[in-house]
Amino acid sequence: MKKMLLITAILLVSVYATTVVAATNGPEEIKYTPKMGTVTFNHKAHQGRTDCATCHHTGDYAQCKSCHGVDTAAPKAKDAYHKGCKSCHKELKKGPTKCKECHIKK
Repeated sequence: MKKMLLITAILLVSVYATTVVAATNGPEEIKYTPKMGTVTFNHKAHQGRTDCATCHHTGDYAQCKSCHGVDTAAPKAKDAYHKGCKSCHKELKKGPTKCKECHIKK
């Protein structure tokens, strides 16, 4: 009986946590601080323009640098950002594609 109660509680917490994550849209903006200058990514403006899995391809909404730059099988973060961001901006003919348009030194 106690086992069944514990399993039920775990399932309820899991369902609740999944619902909360799905209901949140993440941060409005994300700042990256590479050597070239701070890159401010307007997350809110990009939501709905593409499927979330385009960027969050692991399915767990982890930060990019949790794999990119750590896992040798994954491209370096810099390469992933440049390929993903710039290729999309070029394809849409909208958004920055030059270094200093994204990288802002203070």
